[in-house]
Amino acid sequence: MKLVAAPARLSTAAATFEADFAARLHWSADTDAAIEQRVADILADVQKRGDAAVLEYTARFDGLTASQLSALELTQAELKAAFDAIPQAQRDALQAAAKRVRSYHEAQKKASGESWSYRDEDGTLLGQKVTPLDRVGIYVPGGKAAYPSSVLMNAIPAHVAGVGEIIMVVPTPKGEKNALVLAAAYVAGVTRAFTIGGAQAVAALAYGTETVPKVDKITGPGNAYVASAKKRVFGTVGIDMIAGPSEILVLADGTTPPDWVAMDLFSQAEHDELAQSILLCPDAAYLDAVQREIDRLLPTMPRAEIIAKSLSGRGALILTKDMEEACAISNRIAPEHLEVSSNEPHRWEPLLRHAGAIFLGAYTSESLGDYCAGPNHVLPTSGTARFSSPLGVYDFQKRSSLIEVSEAGAQVLGKIAAELAYGEGLQAHAQAAEMRLKKQG
Repeated sequence: MKLVAAPARLSTAAATFEADFAARLHWSADTDAAIEQRVADILADVQKRGDAAVLEYTARFDGLTASQLSALELTQAELKAAFDAIPQAQRDALQAAAKRVRSYHEAQKKASGESWSYRDEDGTLLGQKVTPLDRVGIYVPGGKAAYPSSVLMNAIPAHVAGVGEIIMVVPTPKGEKNALVLAAAYVAGVTRAFTIGGAQAVAALAYGTETVPKVDKITGPGNAYVASAKKRVFGTVGIDMIAGPSEILVLADGTTPPDWVAMDLFSQAEHDELAQSILLCPDAAYLDAVQREIDRLLPTMPRAEIIAKSLSGRGALILTKDMEEACAISNRIAPEHLEVSSNEPHRWEPLLRHAGAIFLGAYTSESLGDYCAGPNHVLPTSGTARFSSPLGVYDFQKRSSLIEVSEAGAQVLGKIAAELAYGEGLQAHAQAAEMRLKKQG
């Protein structure tokens, strides 16, 4: 049976566009009730029984047995051995990607991650103290696929931020360890690593066990069980975000080779059936050309079946009246990945307000951002780019306000504070401020 990838063909000029557009964008983030209950049970069990529960679930779900959880910890020597054992080309690629990711996040830290203070005219010191988190946990998916790039993108900004300990958890079903993931952990500076996964790994990081240390924050992607567990432990620890299906939106002016754009749409569609790939363009003939390339290239793809389901179920080729309208629709979608596939990308970039990452120009494929461009590939999805940001150094830091009021400053601020405190009915607040006022003689 021939596979068909049939993204919806929409036009903003059509009377039904708004309804058709909304239907194509719809995705429910609701988690299956059975998953939610199972996760709740696992979290409670790990919180109560610690190592024993983690070992039990690891044996049940990953087929990996051990008498002690310490046996599932990877040593630094094992991480280095994995790095030494992979092909030279992979070692070079890992180190080159890590260097670029590190350079970007070091620049990010300089721009937004430093402490500052100033003194006003009466000598009062005001400022902000930026400090790194003590310990963070990074979840790296394992099993059907391995993601060494996720190791780099989560561990390196934490390292640059100055986090004291970076604890990695990665499932290894049946004990099969991915050498590239372990090598990435070595390159990225992971402190400790455990071959555990699922909700039980999230619980171990959030609550701590006899062997796994409690962390301050958990970052990294995972399946529905991991996402549910992260939601439930938020408050006990910090989390980065709850990620939805991967997304790409391409704004095209018709000047990019259509097979390039077709493959860019594939690059997200191949993640899973719920991934979303959308093309916006004011040239109907170009949309036709991209569809022809989709039909031609699909049979050549190893994950053709997933791509076909993704594009047919959630993909769209949308005809707009002009590029300005395309930019406006893009802002409504607030995509995870936004490609401006144009020979004038800087003409349109100022019009784009909401996106996880913006890729400017025909040569800037989204896949370069996934692996080695430098900026983080952990990005907000499902429209949350309207209020969220990519993972960064700032996610591994916290800020404390600094206040040192001088005697002169207390004379001014004390009167203001007392007036407002009395207005709120908080007399102790008011009197604490008034005690610092000089007695009028």
